[in-house]
Amino acid sequence: MSLVRTGLERLVAKPTLLAGSSRIGLITNPTGVLPDLTPGPAALLAAGLPLTALFSPEHGLRGTAQAGFGESGGPNGADDPGGFDPATGLPVFDAYLKEGPALDALVASARVDTLLFDIADVGTRFYTYVWTMYDLMESAARLGLRFAVLDRPNPLGGTIAEGPLLDPGHASFVGRAPIPVRHGLTAGELAGYVNRDLGADLHVVELEGWRRHDGTDGLPWVMPSVNMPTPDTALVYPGTALFEGTNLSEGRGTTKPFELVGAPWLDERFAGCLNAMDLPGVRFRDTWFTPAFHKHAGTPVRGVQVHVTDPEVFRPVLTGAAMLHLAHRLAPERFTWQGAEEITSGASHFVDLLWGSADLRRSVEAGGAAGDLCPPPAHPRGWAGDGTLLYA
Repeated sequence: MSLVRTGLERLVAKPTLLAGSSRIGLITNPTGVLPDLTPGPAALLAAGLPLTALFSPEHGLRGTAQAGFGESGGPNGADDPGGFDPATGLPVFDAYLKEGPALDALVASARVDTLLFDIADVGTRFYTYVWTMYDLMESAARLGLRFAVLDRPNPLGGTIAEGPLLDPGHASFVGRAPIPVRHGLTAGELAGYVNRDLGADLHVVELEGWRRHDGTDGLPWVMPSVNMPTPDTALVYPGTALFEGTNLSEGRGTTKPFELVGAPWLDERFAGCLNAMDLPGVRFRDTWFTPAFHKHAGTPVRGVQVHVTDPEVFRPVLTGAAMLHLAHRLAPERFTWQGAEEITSGASHFVDLLWGSADLRRSVEAGGAAGDLCPPPAHPRGWAGDGTLLYA
């Protein structure tokens, strides 16, 4: 039995922790559950909380949508933000990719006085749930509403930060604030950190019993999104998800997303050189896979499976950066970057938004070809290292 009590558990046990709210809008998805897997909306209603609306992030309230999509469930199609949750009868508002006046109008139409956030994060800056939280905190501040966070553990723990801080010039929906790639914060802690600039009426129902070196041990793992099936996925994600910004497969369309990385033109040198780098806490298995959808769908792909041998010393961001450097060096004529035109007009490469600057891409491009020797692990310019979290 877990000794950790989530914010949802604490609020259900003591509804007065949110006293003063008369109409609550809950921002949630399938991860918002009690340890016995009771869904959060049902638990809050049973506890007598005045829940009157539900808001959904990327992937939707039910978690059925693929990356880059929400679940617009209204009866009038995608332009209708409404629809109703069949389990509770509450109206559902799709908040994904809405911001500014459009988001304010959506929130105002729900007629709530409190927005309540309860979604499990995975501890990586470019995972979008915390930025839905950020945008709704901004909206709450503009509309004069209370904003509350039901805190949950960071599955990567809370002692290590890895990767560079976001350059504000590369802010987007995959990173709004200057935090590292692997940020080491819970959603409640992140809300408190960014609220210094947002000025929302913020209340955090904190975790009890969570130690910073713990992940989510003892709590049930509910898939945060359709391509995040296990805690192993979350562990490698801060590094291998950088391949989303390239024409290599990051394993979407397989049963091991983000643990498998490859391309049709790679060969056995990819695994061999990665293992020769002796990166901490990880080994690489040469493998073939055929994605069922997404990049290289239906095409056999050569690459590696990432096997974490020691989670305590494994550094996913360093590992992902080294893998990118090597993939480019082995086949610079085949390796390409994905555009970012659909995400923001301020950047031309999606990897720059993921990394938080152009430094990683420029470092990879300057690396040249592999030649006869495997390259050493590369720390791109702008790398912040890793160590104890330091948030002023």
